[in-house]
Amino acid sequence: MPNQTSYPFIAVEGNIGAGKTTLCHLLAAHTGCALVLEQFTDNPFLPPFYEQPERYAFPVELFFMTERHKQLLEHFASPDLFRPNTVSDYFFVKTLLFAKNNLSEEEFRLFQRLFSVLNATFPKPDLLVYLHRPVEVLIRQIQKRGRDIERNIAPSYLEEIQQAYFEYLKTEEETPVLLLELGDADFQSDNDVFLKIHDLLQKEYPHGMTMLRL
Repeated sequence: MPNQTSYPFIAVEGNIGAGKTTLCHLLAAHTGCALVLEQFTDNPFLPPFYEQPERYAFPVELFFMTERHKQLLEHFASPDLFRPNTVSDYFFVKTLLFAKNNLSEEEFRLFQRLFSVLNATFPKPDLLVYLHRPVEVLIRQIQKRGRDIERNIAPSYLEEIQQAYFEYLKTEEETPVLLLELGDADFQSDNDVFLKIHDLLQKEYPHGMTMLRL
C-alpha cells in the first residue's frame, strides 16, 4: 500500500511552467492520495486574455476564482474514505495574487470582496509547497510543452507573477510554506530528484516560510 503524505492537504504552487501539475501527479501515484487539478483549459477568456490582458483580465480572473471554489468545495464536501489525504496543484489564494497583478485598482477592490467570502468555505492547506525556478527555465519548459495559449507569454509577465508570489509568501504566517529552489532540476525524468522532494514533504515545518535548495 502506498505511503500517505504527512500532511492531510498539500497545495503545490509556483509560476507558469514550474512543474506543479507534474509533481502532483507523481505524488498521487507514489502516495495514493487524492488529486485536485486546476482545469485552466476550460476558461474561455484565457486565450483572448493573453492577447488583450487589460480587456479580458476581470472575466478571466472571475472565471478562475469561481471554478477553483466550486472544485475545492465539492472535493472537501465529499471526502474519499480510502484516500483521506489530498494534493492540489493550486492554492486558492493564487486567485487573489493573479487578480492583484492583472486588475485595475477598482476591479481588484471588488474582486477582493468576493474572494474573502469564498475563501472561508473550505479548509486551508496544511502545507503549501512553492516551486521556484528562474524565469529562463520557465520559458524553456513553457516552450517545451507547446501550449498554443502560452506561446506569447513574456518573461516580464512571469517576473511579475514571481514577485507577487514572493511578496505574499513572506507574509504568510498561518500555514507552513516550503519554498523549493529547483533551478532546472527534472523531477519528472530523474526519480532520485522526485524522491528527495517526496522525503522533504514528510518533514515538519513551522508556520511561515522555509527555503530549501534541492
